Amino acid sequence: MSNKRFPLFPLSAHLLPEGRMALRIFEPRYVRMVKEACAENKGFVMCMLNANGDKSANEHIHRIGTYATVVDFDMLDDGLLGIKVAGSHLVEVEDIHVEHDELRTGICNPIESWNCDLSSQQLAPMDERLKEIFGNYEELASLYDEPKFDCPNWVLNRWLELLPVDGAQKQHFLQQRECTNLLKYLSTLIA
Repeated sequence: MSNKRFPLFPLSAHLLPEGRMALRIFEPRYVRMVKEACAENKGFVMCMLNANGDKSANEHIHRIGTYATVVDFDMLDDGLLGIKVAGSHLVEVEDIHVEHDELRTGICNPIESWNCDLSSQQLAPMDERLKEIFGNYEELASLYDEPKFDCPNWVLNRWLELLPVDGAQKQHFLQQRECTNLLKYLSTLIA
């Protein structure tokens, strides 16, 4: 996947590589997006909303997103479409176009995830605290068949998804292409 145009799904939450998310789809533009993605065996790009960006200029979408695919779907009790998506890899979004139904698409260029070669001692206690969160929140734990608590990239990506910080801060960490600053930041929060 390089320099291809994909649908964009902006949310206040963020999905990162190897992450999972359950979504309720109800807006017609996103129902169309999911139907087309499933029919064509393609994905779409999950983007974080920029609260300070101008929507009319498409600045309300942060530029680093995650290419995602639908791994499961179901009709929910309320009649809405429920999907489970899996994040594949990071992309940088450019040249955003607005389609007739307000679905946005963008040229999405793959970017490398950060390099994060940490020992288990360096990862502690973040891995243990993440296990506790998964143990306390069944709806989160049920998204993952095999959590990778021993994988530094996986653990740090889950923390970055879960952290209650704004999109600009998360984008800042993703732009760095390495995990040292995120590790330091998390170490001050998690004891």
